[in-house]
Amino acid sequence: MSNRDHFWDTPLILSPSLICLDPCNLESQVRLLESAGIETLHIDLIDGHFSPSLPLGLETVKALRKKTRLRFDAHVMAENNGFFIRELLDTGVDQLIFHIETEKHPDAALAGIKNSGVRAGVALKPSTSLTVLDYIIEKCDTVMLMLINPGYAGTRGEKQVPYAERKVRDLRRLITERKLPVKIELDGRISRENIGHYGRELADIFVVGSTCISQDRMEADLGQLRELCAGMAAEKP
Repeated sequence: MSNRDHFWDTPLILSPSLICLDPCNLESQVRLLESAGIETLHIDLIDGHFSPSLPLGLETVKALRKKTRLRFDAHVMAENNGFFIRELLDTGVDQLIFHIETEKHPDAALAGIKNSGVRAGVALKPSTSLTVLDYIIEKCDTVMLMLINPGYAGTRGEKQVPYAERKVRDLRRLITERKLPVKIELDGRISRENIGHYGRELADIFVVGSTCISQDRMEADLGQLRELCAGMAAEKP
């Protein structure tokens, strides 16, 4: 019997970032996500070496896993992927993405995640070429493209790289040419304009944070985002 979660076939998926929520009120803010109809929570695990930030730890993720039924969309930014992958699989996540730049054996890592019944994927920093996907993309459920450098979201003046759209289009072309069911996930200062632009034909999952969700008006902002996605999904044949 297949245990496939058909939720991931949804035309447009919003994955609000945990690190953009109020760290002193995480549970209440997760409840707001639930009440707004959000079904996925983006979990960034950063080791402080791969990226110059350390926003939250595994114990926080484990505690939240017991508090919510939201799907956990995990993104590992670490030099030692194996440790975080094992811990997250034990915690219970629904999708697990690691950075290909730090993984010595990406094929084996993808296979291990998928054998655990979890969706697997790789993330690419802005400057990482799509050529690294050549022999592993068939094993990916999702490929995440970072549109800013990991860990610099709070840096003043940090903007999406100017070649972001070219890279997204090139990845969509690769997936289409190989006739693969791979999803494209975008992360890094995602705005309403990005969702409106990329969501119509290029990308499937959007990691949303402070660029389009304010902590003091989460319900209203999430409602507007869901209306945007519903309208765009209705346009698709």
